[in-house]
Amino acid sequence: MAAAWPWLLLWLGAAVLRARPAPPRIRLPLRGGSGLPPAARARRAPEEAERGGGSFVEMIDNLRGKSGQGYYVEMTVGSPPQKLNILVDTGSSNFAVGAAPHPFLRRYYQRQLSSTYRDLRKGVYVPYTQGKWEGELGTDLPDDSLEPFFDSLVKQTRVPNIFSLQLCGAGFSPNETEALAAVGGSMIIGGIDRSLYVGDIWYTPIRKEWYYEVIIVKLEVNGQDLSMDCKEYNYDKSIVDSGTTNLRLPKKVFEAAVKSIKTASSTEKFPDGFWLGEQLVCWQVGTTPWHIFPVLSLYLMGEATNQSFRITILPQQYLRPVEDVATSQDDCYKFAISQSSTGTVMGAVIMEGFYVVFDRARKRIGFAVSACHVHDEFRTAAVEGPYLHSNMEDCGYNIPQTDESTLMTIAYVMAAICALFMLPLCLMVFQWRCSRCLRHGHDDFADDISLLK
Repeated sequence: MAAAWPWLLLWLGAAVLRARPAPPRIRLPLRGGSGLPPAARARRAPEEAERGGGSFVEMIDNLRGKSGQGYYVEMTVGSPPQKLNILVDTGSSNFAVGAAPHPFLRRYYQRQLSSTYRDLRKGVYVPYTQGKWEGELGTDLPDDSLEPFFDSLVKQTRVPNIFSLQLCGAGFSPNETEALAAVGGSMIIGGIDRSLYVGDIWYTPIRKEWYYEVIIVKLEVNGQDLSMDCKEYNYDKSIVDSGTTNLRLPKKVFEAAVKSIKTASSTEKFPDGFWLGEQLVCWQVGTTPWHIFPVLSLYLMGEATNQSFRITILPQQYLRPVEDVATSQDDCYKFAISQSSTGTVMGAVIMEGFYVVFDRARKRIGFAVSACHVHDEFRTAAVEGPYLHSNMEDCGYNIPQTDESTLMTIAYVMAAICALFMLPLCLMVFQWRCSRCLRHGHDDFADDISLLK
């Protein structure tokens, strides 16, 4: 790619990487270790071991980044290898790297330095739910075939078809040492690492294999149900997306949720711009009144029939710390819940409370409380269940499908309506023509009489 682009993306959906004997030109460290004692390993559930569970010591803390700035893993691309920081984004479907200088990039791919780069002379345009990307298509791979990134990774390395994410940005204080603050979390490829979460993992089915789409069946603010039709929560989809910062909600849901959050935190007044994500709110360092803000609970469809589970989201997640402000004497925050026109997006600020398992082989996504989640002395993030819910499949939004017979029926109805409106006009024209003909005949008769005279 030859066009300037501000971000580097690892989209765990699709990429130009083929499984074949030729030496790989995209490299991602996959080595695992055995960091826990035998007794601890023996306590793991048989299913976890079956699904690639184990210790992945060399993958732990392999992400860099922080809340609101994305999470990156280091990869090498090209011949000879060039080290690049790749954004981990579960909400997109391509693999792309920045290949031109840009103020936002410390490192970018330099195609002239790779002996295996080829320009495909094709333009690329990729729209997102927010913003767009444009560039030129090139390849640094053995052939031009397109194959999903993770699919080819599984073929080449034979790792289990599963990965898991622990995003820790909100879990580290800005006052931590620079080395620790740089740690953003862990991406475990091929399994689950028990040291990264506490409690049990609860799974929700992947509804449709395009995004990592799930079904939300209920939303509560401080235990109070928003009492909306569950289809509203999933209009037109609900996805788990590490590449989006905020929790994004459809318009009706956003308005109802903000109204409830305002009511719950009414002991302090905040400007309207804060709730729209346009203004910051600040308190003196260490005095943020977390207790006045409510917890949010998202109920997700479970694997068992008529059962759901809930994930509890703290204000420490949906109030995103902002560090680049004029004074360092205050703790400043941005409201990280926003309105969406493309469905519900469970972004990074939500995932930061949880260890999220993308079990692609079994078409499900798991949630457990993250070992690095941020909390206070009164409340903690939670994953709990089961809860009884019926007809949860009805909560999913289905794009209306119109078959050929329906279209024909609509066409006939429209034709009948048009005919109904045209009939009076035709009668008026016919009446006008008839009256004109009669008048013309009478005038001719009068002319004949006058000639005879």
